[in-house]
Amino acid sequence: MDWFFLLIAGFAEIGSVISLKYADGFKKLIPSVACLIFGSLSFYFLSLALTSLPVGTAYAIWTGIGSVGSVLAGMIFFNEPRNVRSILFVMCIITGAIGIKMTSGH
Repeated sequence: MDWFFLLIAGFAEIGSVISLKYADGFKKLIPSVACLIFGSLSFYFLSLALTSLPVGTAYAIWTGIGSVGSVLAGMIFFNEPRNVRSILFVMCIITGAIGIKMTSGH
């Protein structure tokens, strides 16, 4: 269940970042509230995952999901640059998160 909670936390983090982009510096009410809700959910589910996962592993996976998801969302929704270097570095994040998971013993 801990890995499921961590996955939910990571996707909620992506939702928080997307909402933050739409919030326009917290000037728009609905996206601002969505950002706070998604952010709270992200931290809540991360805290549940941390009850049994090592903090370093959980944090690396959580930030990896959030980082990769945010970059991909930026490319899809905000027309941010799509180039070989960006994709290469996203793959580095994924590889690093997998490596940390493989060495954690969980």
